Amino acid sequence: MMFWRKKKNEKEQDRQDQEEKILHPDGEPSLELPVEYDADISEDQKHDIQKTEHDIIEELEQTPVPDHTPSDDKKEAEELSDHTEEGGWLSRLASGLKKSSQKFTDVLTKRKLDEAALEDLEDTLIMADLGPKTAAKIVAEFSATRFGTEVDENEIKQALADAMTAILDPVAKPIDISPRSNGKTNVILMTGVNGAGKTTTIGKMARQFQDQGKTVMLAAADTFRAAAVDQLKVWGARNKCEVVTKEVGADPAAVAFEAMQKAMDKGVDILLIDTAGRLHNKKNLMEELSKIIRVIQKQDETAPHSTLLVLDATTGQNAIAQVETFKELVDISGLVVTKLDGSAKGGIVVALADQFDIPVHAVGVGEGIKDLQPFTAENYARSLVGLE
Repeated sequence: MMFWRKKKNEKEQDRQDQEEKILHPDGEPSLELPVEYDADISEDQKHDIQKTEHDIIEELEQTPVPDHTPSDDKKEAEELSDHTEEGGWLSRLASGLKKSSQKFTDVLTKRKLDEAALEDLEDTLIMADLGPKTAAKIVAEFSATRFGTEVDENEIKQALADAMTAILDPVAKPIDISPRSNGKTNVILMTGVNGAGKTTTIGKMARQFQDQGKTVMLAAADTFRAAAVDQLKVWGARNKCEVVTKEVGADPAAVAFEAMQKAMDKGVDILLIDTAGRLHNKKNLMEELSKIIRVIQKQDETAPHSTLLVLDATTGQNAIAQVETFKELVDISGLVVTKLDGSAKGGIVVALADQFDIPVHAVGVGEGIKDLQPFTAENYARSLVGLE
């Protein structure tokens, strides 16, 4: 109940009385202040009331995906483009490695190859991310054959390209996607740290395998990142190939097992399995990858037939540490190096070839499907030093 103090201004009092009648007509029950009390509810009911965002996502049949926007159409068009109007693959590669090749152009003016020149050359090789060991190896060859002679820029670039090609050629090998002798699915396990471009690489490889007449299935075994699952679904839709998924947080090995079963039942040629890349806890990651391999080997003891490590070229020498780490976790059979567009770190591919002798199957220089191409030693070496 509300009590009013009589005001001197009677007109004002009358106006407020009128408003009170409008707001609270006669006969309307009076409002009581809320009373706080502890409800006697079960633990299950409390859980329903206090659900977290993760709990809600877990109960959904599909993971929520952001609304499609016009900018998504533009991005998709870029990813599907082959960039033929930009001069083709070699032009894209040369453009992507321009920051590396420019370093050689800056230092390689016509001069005598004396101690100072060789020291500058070694520094340039290191700055291009060939690493001290590989840089010293190449410079040692120069000093043995050309020391004291006067050479121009193109002569040195050609000699550098030849030296790098000799290192790269033994690892420039295509991935083996030939049919298995037992007629079973060819299984490719994809590994790499989060952010290296692994999921995108899977989508591009799937399209290229399809262009070669292969049937492809994808498995989203990076179940702890909803974005990774959604991204793989998008690539599956673009390539019109099946993507095997489970709810966020599901056992990655269960996804791999189900995908393997489906691929073999349907006679699919190639199964690409995406995996997590959380290196902050190597023990958990090792157990996860080991379990995936164990469950797929229950259906084919020779699987996986390839285990690829995807590396981001922009990380430079950190890529070497990633190779060393993943070699401890799984048997890496080949490398894919991404994000070479606009990177000054192109020499890392030479360093990887020199240190690990692991096949490099493909390199990527952009977002388009055809921006991922088979690795060729001579083309790469010439592009790296700036030769047409």
